[in-house]
Amino acid sequence: MPDPRRSRPPLDDALGKLCKEGKDSAEYLWQVPDDASVRQKVIGILEQISIEAQNQGRKEMGRIVEELLPAAKASPSPQQVDLLVDGFDRLTKLWLAAKSGLL
Repeated sequence: MPDPRRSRPPLDDALGKLCKEGKDSAEYLWQVPDDASVRQKVIGILEQISIEAQNQGRKEMGRIVEELLPAAKASPSPQQVDLLVDGFDRLTKLWLAAKSGLL
């Protein structure tokens, strides 16, 4: 029988879903860095995260998005993809920390 006191992962809200979708898309770019449609999708996700973070008063997430947008718009390279994957990891960790009540 599961222990009801064990912490459960937070339920995904719009911001959490965007972070996951962005990370998945950025990881896909490792395999196909020249996929222009996925790069455009990443840019759109970042813009949506910026809006959602602003609505929730999450200034740090907005700053990370500002750092990532130039990488998403730059010509494809392993360094740019690495920046994007790392950035989405950071966004996800901030989202998880806020949802768990740590922030």
